[in-house]
Amino acid sequence: MAEQNNGKLNRLNRILPEGFLVDAAWLAAQGYSTSLRSQYLDSGWLVQPTRQVYQRSRSELNWQQVVISLQTLLERDLAVGGRTALELKGYGHYLSYHQTEVHLYGPQHPPTWLNKLPIPAKFVYHNSGRLWNYTVNLGTIATESDSTLDDVTSYLWGQTGERMLLSSPERAVLEVLDELPDHESFHQVDQLFEGLTNLSPRRLEKLLLDCQSVKVKRLFFFFADRHKHAWLSRINKTAIDLGKGKRLLVRGGMLNKTYQITVPKDLDGLQ
Repeated sequence: MAEQNNGKLNRLNRILPEGFLVDAAWLAAQGYSTSLRSQYLDSGWLVQPTRQVYQRSRSELNWQQVVISLQTLLERDLAVGGRTALELKGYGHYLSYHQTEVHLYGPQHPPTWLNKLPIPAKFVYHNSGRLWNYTVNLGTIATESDSTLDDVTSYLWGQTGERMLLSSPERAVLEVLDELPDHESFHQVDQLFEGLTNLSPRRLEKLLLDCQSVKVKRLFFFFADRHKHAWLSRINKTAIDLGKGKRLLVRGGMLNKTYQITVPKDLDGLQ
């Protein structure tokens, strides 16, 4: 029996990387009973950062390890998106500093224990179905750090080069626009657009065609018109469905006649 248990411990050492975490259901599916998990906890080989969650480490847990664990070991279709993806790709200085928030996008809620973990970051979930009527299969993304599809990019994190999946910058920009006006600032997003000189017009057009939010698409072209980046002329705007009717986004704002949206008065004039 001892030899069998040692074999299972060695196997767990191979399938559970140092520092990453899994839940009780994952361990049970791998053949690790409640009693065996208790033995590993008592021996210190596993730690339990919160109820029903296990980690193979005594080191401090961080949000990147949590996300990679969700995406790989626990096979959750959750990508880091919005402002967090833009921060990781170097656009964060255009937005206010929200180090304690990690924005996750996917078709289903993450596990309930996520925000019970002893880490300073707060995970903010967004239903990707608000913007897109399809699900990105995260398992199809290539492993190279610079590999980018229209929706998701692969980002290497940490000294061992663990792979984290983020929304592409083009998709993340649209995700940020969806947060206007309640959770993002018009003026900070305007500064963000000023620095978006190197986006892919092909990806942008594809994402805009797929996007279900009229508000997001109108806001995108409103800000794009203001900053006149070279990629804008390569997007076929006439192919994008911008809907009909006015959209009240800012009370006391001014109606932008081109896109029929109300915006802050000091942003209405085109640059």
